[in-house]
Amino acid sequence: MNADLLRSYLEFYQDLGIRTLYRQVAPQAGTTLAPVALEAPPLPPMVPSNDSLLQILEDIGDCRRCRLHEGRTQIVFGVGNEHSPLVFVGEGPGADEDAQGIPFVGRAGQLLTQMIENTAKKEGIPLQREDVYICNVVKCRPPGNRTPEPDEMEVCGQFLYRQLMTINPKAICALGGTAARALTGHKEGVTKLRGKWLKWKDIPVMVTYHPSYLLRAYNQSAKREAWEDLKRLLHFVYD
Repeated sequence: MNADLLRSYLEFYQDLGIRTLYRQVAPQAGTTLAPVALEAPPLPPMVPSNDSLLQILEDIGDCRRCRLHEGRTQIVFGVGNEHSPLVFVGEGPGADEDAQGIPFVGRAGQLLTQMIENTAKKEGIPLQREDVYICNVVKCRPPGNRTPEPDEMEVCGQFLYRQLMTINPKAICALGGTAARALTGHKEGVTKLRGKWLKWKDIPVMVTYHPSYLLRAYNQSAKREAWEDLKRLLHFVYD
């Protein structure tokens, strides 16, 4: 493998959040085999040339690459305008999404729709939910809506990476801490990251609260902050 190709692979895996790769070292003659390091699992392929959302969905297939497939009803890939300059990325499907195969269709999804459309209307921006693209870090519902495990996010991360590369939006909105960590690698909580411009590759990322968090009665101040985040995001993308 030449140096340029190796560099491309390493940058690709770094963008997926993989920080360490291991290689198995052959033991010297006359020594016993010692566990120098764990051998890395099979690595995901590079992004194909002329990639498309349809090709990515076909490559996912009836995915059984991680344990999340065991309890899902169907894969929840993504929805919206595949040429949108704005992509929203959440954590993972819930019960309603798992049943319908569409991200953000439950109570949290209804709130997200209101946030997008009402904020756009107030700011004089002609925008509906179907004009943006919405997807999640993981494509199968975690049991009991738990937070996805790192290995599950790593497996699904290759498909999120390809989705974002294919759409190539002007900006990305990370909804909640899980999406923020998956996209930016930052470990801080949402309260510290929200409202800030971060980066996924060279694309600006705005972090804000997940709509499910905003549904809780005691989070009224967070709801106001999320609307301010969205206002800044929409003006950045559409002005």
